[in-house]
Amino acid sequence: MMAKVSVVIPVYNAEKHIGKTIDSLLNQTFKDIEFIFVNDGSKDRSLEILREYEKKDNRIVVIDQKNSGPGGARNTGILKARGEYIGFLDSDDTQDKRMYELLYNKATEDDFDMVMCNTITVYPDKEVNVDAGITDDCYTDNEIKKCMIFSYAVVWNKLIKSDIVKQTLFSKNLWYEDVEFLFKLYPKIKKVGYVSEYLCNYIQTDNSITYTFNEKIYDIHTVMNNIVNYYKDNSLFEEYLPEIEYSYVRYMFGTFIRRIAKTKDKSEYKKAVSFAIKEVNDKFPYYKKNKYLNMSGGKNIYLKKFNKLIAKGVYTFEKKKMRYDFQNKIDNLFKK
Repeated sequence: MMAKVSVVIPVYNAEKHIGKTIDSLLNQTFKDIEFIFVNDGSKDRSLEILREYEKKDNRIVVIDQKNSGPGGARNTGILKARGEYIGFLDSDDTQDKRMYELLYNKATEDDFDMVMCNTITVYPDKEVNVDAGITDDCYTDNEIKKCMIFSYAVVWNKLIKSDIVKQTLFSKNLWYEDVEFLFKLYPKIKKVGYVSEYLCNYIQTDNSITYTFNEKIYDIHTVMNNIVNYYKDNSLFEEYLPEIEYSYVRYMFGTFIRRIAKTKDKSEYKKAVSFAIKEVNDKFPYYKKNKYLNMSGGKNIYLKKFNKLIAKGVYTFEKKKMRYDFQNKIDNLFKK
């Protein structure tokens, strides 16, 4: 039986928090919906918990498979999905109970290909509202292109038409796979709708990607090169050159450098900085002329001026921030 919305949730060793995630989905005010949980080779009780919920609610579909990473698990869910629109959620996040009602109503208001909302990043000691990156609906080619590079490049604050999603699958066993997925989707997107409310809770733990250093951070380089190759292979590169160029610089000098700065090995950080600078200059030697990079704003000044001296400042800042976060955790511990 068809559903209006399918939500795909990859699950790996999530027994500590999967219950809260499931409850937030089952409490949705929108009822014509299916929840596809893909147990991706969990070694804990995740599958057992999922099966218990599956018995209680016929909207829940549980698929068990060997581990293939979040991308591979999402692909399995996409192929199973029967909804007109597909949404995604991580197994440790939660949502406002109105989220899918508001997103679906917006999607059908003007036959939008994609709709997105604002989010809340939930840290152990605070919550931060995060805007989606757009402030209105997008219809023209230029508006869609700006949405592509300025909107929050995650899949879990969005609903996307199923027939568009099913044309593009996720890369397996990569971090930042949702960035690559969305960039591959955008040339197929003609209309984007925006819901201004903060509806999805992105839960940060000590093990979250944004909180830790891991060699997998280098996957952002692989992802960006995959995007470049995709646009070239599909004769889209010249049309989207300013957007791809800006995004390459943004992710290598922004996301990559900021995350790699969490390493305790300063020599590893210096090596990563040299790597990022070389890759950007090799791929896009004239990037400083990019029209988006020359727009006003502190971030663009940082990206355009980025060099080893600025990178040294980023490393110092991140180390101070990590010490501050650690001290806050200790203080909060003694408050309890």
